[in-house]
Amino acid sequence: MVFSSVLFLLYFLPVFLLVYHFIDKKYKNYWVVLSSIFFYAWGAPKFIFVVLISSLVDFLLVKQLHKAKEQKNKRFWLIGSIVLNLGLLGYFKYANFFVDNLNFFLEQLGTSSIRWTEVMLPIGISFYIFQSITYAVDVYRGQHEPVKKISHYFLYILSFPQLIAGPIVKYNAIADQLAERNEQVDDQLLGFFRFTVGLAKKVLIANVMGEQADAILNGAIDSVSTTTVWIGVLAYTFQIYFDFAGYSDMAIGLGRMIGFKFPENFNSPFLSRNISEFWRRWHMTLGGFMKEYLYIPLGGNRVTKQRMYFNLIVVFTLSGLWHGASWNFVLWGIYHGIFLILDRLFLIRVLDKLGKIPSIIFTFIIVVIGWAIFRMENVDNMIIVLNKMFVPDFTSQTTLNPDFLGILIVAIFFSLVAGFKWGQRLENVCFYQEKMNLKQLPVYFSVAIILFILSLSAIEATGFNPFIYFRF
Repeated sequence: MVFSSVLFLLYFLPVFLLVYHFIDKKYKNYWVVLSSIFFYAWGAPKFIFVVLISSLVDFLLVKQLHKAKEQKNKRFWLIGSIVLNLGLLGYFKYANFFVDNLNFFLEQLGTSSIRWTEVMLPIGISFYIFQSITYAVDVYRGQHEPVKKISHYFLYILSFPQLIAGPIVKYNAIADQLAERNEQVDDQLLGFFRFTVGLAKKVLIANVMGEQADAILNGAIDSVSTTTVWIGVLAYTFQIYFDFAGYSDMAIGLGRMIGFKFPENFNSPFLSRNISEFWRRWHMTLGGFMKEYLYIPLGGNRVTKQRMYFNLIVVFTLSGLWHGASWNFVLWGIYHGIFLILDRLFLIRVLDKLGKIPSIIFTFIIVVIGWAIFRMENVDNMIIVLNKMFVPDFTSQTTLNPDFLGILIVAIFFSLVAGFKWGQRLENVCFYQEKMNLKQLPVYFSVAIILFILSLSAIEATGFNPFIYFRF
């Protein structure tokens, strides 16, 4: 079940909210947990017991970690928790990748390959595992005590608003909200508004971009023109942004409707003036996780320059692999890691001298090239795409979806609007407002209803509604 489906919008969500807001406060968390288990089981019934049992074991491991008096014992229980979680991630997400590559290597040597039954990938496993790790590490570091109730742990790990597509929520940032939340009417209305904005981003913009991207990049890529390839990669660039940012908005809005304050995940990344800034604006909760739980433990910036550059490559290679078990993701991570190193060597200084607009354009082009690597899972097709992007080929005509150009203009507008002061004010009103006055109520409510109806109509009118985070 995904947020942008008729099943979720017209059945699951209304029933969930109706029950949640009428039952006694002491039962609300239990209702969220039960609803989240049902939500996950609907899409992955074979894996819900794996998630529940591993979560129970992890809860007990961290409980022992907290009780331990000596540091070496604490470290023992922490390692146990991390091994459990990374073991699950490694098996379900990377076992097929490892066996496929091993068999390829064995075939090159002329030996027989390994027989292997492919492992199915549980939905949203990376987000689930990362939050489990933050729980153990935050307790180990003494940043917060562990939860006292297993229901609170399930609430943190399984809460359906951000279970399958993030944002990644650190335990210490939300621990106090698990036991006690006081959602107000303003939270419910502003949360619903934020949800509909995210839904519109996903359905009205990302889906149109995705349909055009698939039509070009999934076809006979070697027979299309340079212009067509650029259009396909640009379409994918805006698809993944509005899809991912839209899901984050929906998760933040849903969380707010039930009293949670989830962290922001995107901040106008296409306004970035260098790749370092891009990663401070794009998927910010992943960047924060990789920095706090991997980059800093490796030494961060407190080491020699050579070691720091090595740390960056390691972190971004793993970040790429986190996105999917395929070599194109690894290459994408290394690609960004190299540009982060170049930023530190000289590139930021050069871009600053060029000025704001040229540096934004340059950074955007670098990001778009990166998405070409990210999108093309087949390495041979990736090489064809990259070659056509830079070696002119105008032998064929470009055929576009009739809706594409108009929505592309809309996508560009909303990607850049925060670069203007009036755009910043609009963004603050839409996303960051804490309270709502009576004059604003009709406007917010009307816009939310219009976006909801338009999105629902678009979902029912087309069968194209991809869920691109399945592999994440």
